[in-house]
Amino acid sequence: MTDQGEQRTDPFLYVVVCAAGVAAGVDELITAARRRGWEVGVFATPTAMSGFFDVDAVRRRTGRPIRSAWRTPGEPRPFPDPDAVAVAPATFNTLNKWAAGIADTLALGTLCEAVGLGVPIAVLPCVGEALAAHPAHRESLTRLAGMGVRFAEPYADERTPDGAREFRWERALDLLPFPGVSPANG
Repeated sequence: MTDQGEQRTDPFLYVVVCAAGVAAGVDELITAARRRGWEVGVFATPTAMSGFFDVDAVRRRTGRPIRSAWRTPGEPRPFPDPDAVAVAPATFNTLNKWAAGIADTLALGTLCEAVGLGVPIAVLPCVGEALAAHPAHRESLTRLAGMGVRFAEPYADERTPDGAREFRWERALDLLPFPGVSPANG
């Protein structure tokens, strides 16, 4: 993840977006992160890139490309190293593959590498009840938590006008230390 010389002053947050219906609201997480002083770079699973969120709006909001495909040899890295990572929404497939160390997409490879580097990671799972009850899912959450990954319940008790539970994007940021702020002060 070594930076190719980019100068920056604000801490850098990687946001990993998976293919779930709530991904359409990822701009809320980006806006909240920027309000808190983070620079943001977005990684998305290939399926998430196929219409789950407004790619152009996210690109404009961050001022950076969205990463979904591997770089070619010699191609410069478009993002600096992360100070933290937020995975939201995190799907059943991504969580299970990540826990197993499978890095068959750039998003998964980035998550596996971030764990190995000790980068703080916060996750907002978005998994239906039937899949959440699957033994592999429970084991994956336990394994990821054992690696230091932090989880939050992403849903609020409030309902949106259409009756859906509200996805609380900022909960991911609440789990992450802000560089330069000690826990006692932050």
